[in-house]
Amino acid sequence: MNYIRKSEQRGTVNLGWLQSRHSFSFGSYYDPNHMGVSVLRVINDDIISPAKGFGMHAHRDMEIITYVTNGALKHEDSMGNSYVVPAGDVQRMSAGQGIMHSEFNASDTDTVKLLQIWIEPNVKGTLPSYEQKTVKQKGALTSLVTPNGKEGSLSIQQNASIYRLVLAQGGSFVLHTHQGMGYLHIIKGALKLEGSDFYAGDAFAVSNGHAYEIKATKPLEALWFSLPTS
Repeated sequence: MNYIRKSEQRGTVNLGWLQSRHSFSFGSYYDPNHMGVSVLRVINDDIISPAKGFGMHAHRDMEIITYVTNGALKHEDSMGNSYVVPAGDVQRMSAGQGIMHSEFNASDTDTVKLLQIWIEPNVKGTLPSYEQKTVKQKGALTSLVTPNGKEGSLSIQQNASIYRLVLAQGGSFVLHTHQGMGYLHIIKGALKLEGSDFYAGDAFAVSNGHAYEIKATKPLEALWFSLPTS
């Protein structure tokens, strides 16, 4: 492991209607030691109150992936898209040369919990686009986002992939890095790696060309990022 990010060390935001943990520098939270990993620039762990959210705002030249873990999120954008993203769905918005969008909790009674992920594209100034899918789990490791949309995943304009890792308690899995580096972010549960314990919200990066065996000490759901050398 060449980088460890513990949940309680992340940046925090409390706006009343929004409770957020920032894995990397974002908005009012800045730490020069945590600016991202490779082309991965943002992982915000957000909880949004009922009927609250972010009004129309602009983005450009960024691949924005939203993964809802509880509840549902209402999305609208300047391309005319209007969708509800339920828990388990994956949303990808390529901002390209510029897009406006809003995100609101789709429920008037329940909170919504999500991960917002930003990845730098390898091509700038493209036309903006939107994609959303329900990706069923296929074994322990399932492709959610890939450069070419393989195996029913969403496509992304970068040589990077995101996988969902699911293990029962006591289950094990070997993480392989086939390019620049790997980064694992735990959504739920806990695992042990090389004698160290990791829990929900924790993350770590591993270097290229190695295999790392993890064991789930609690039922585990995590995102595994395969990233190019920065």
